[in-house]
Amino acid sequence: MAEGLRVQVEEMRLKNKIALITGGTSGIGEAAAMLFAREGAMVTITGRNEDRGREVVKKIVDEGGKAIFVRTDVRKSADCRHAVDETQRTFTGLDILFNNAGVFYPRTILDCTEEEWDLQMDINLKGTFLMSKAVLPGMIERGRGVIINNSSGWGIAGGDSAVAYCASKGGVVLLTKAMAIDHGRQGIRVNCICPGDVDTPMLPEDARMRGLKWEDYLAGCADRPMGRIGTTDEIAKAALFLASDDSSFMTGAALVVDGGGLAD
Repeated sequence: MAEGLRVQVEEMRLKNKIALITGGTSGIGEAAAMLFAREGAMVTITGRNEDRGREVVKKIVDEGGKAIFVRTDVRKSADCRHAVDETQRTFTGLDILFNNAGVFYPRTILDCTEEEWDLQMDINLKGTFLMSKAVLPGMIERGRGVIINNSSGWGIAGGDSAVAYCASKGGVVLLTKAMAIDHGRQGIRVNCICPGDVDTPMLPEDARMRGLKWEDYLAGCADRPMGRIGTTDEIAKAALFLASDDSSFMTGAALVVDGGGLAD
């Protein structure tokens, strides 16, 4: 048994790495935090809900991992800087940033209010910019680092009644590519994930706001080659791949994980 545990530890893909995950209190962010910790990373999760944040930290600690929660509004540069400082103070460094925080309102350009436009742009796109800006100096100084941005399949192909979301997520794709070009020679890899519909709290809320029954909504989401929606664990595994040395020759990529939705 001891030998088996020793081998398992040696095979951890993020052993002794330090990761910061925004929007880590639920959904994809929570799944990624749990998986990264199981793979040996020390994890900081951020969000605006302290109760949920501390619950995720407790889950990680109960499994023998190391994690902290830092309450953060990614729209505010001071909050982003504080999250990075707390991570570096607690764990003495920062190797991986997963920009995962995001919001969505199903609106056409005629329906979308200015407030809804600003909120999606500020969290989905500006938040990615601000947190990356806070993390990059330390990564550049150490000559290494990984940044993963959570975009969307709708950041590549667009979708219905999602004008601000599509614009913000499309911006994340090109922000990813621009950062990869700027910082590749400094030892920093920057990639993004483009998920399709995933079983998160965002989906039932989208169905409600669109006025659709859950069964009908789910059937529409599953109308793709694989015939189903994704799980948070499946997206977390894609994030793990990009965070680890398994993707050591990848930067500037938009990794589509959508059950074939964009191929259909």
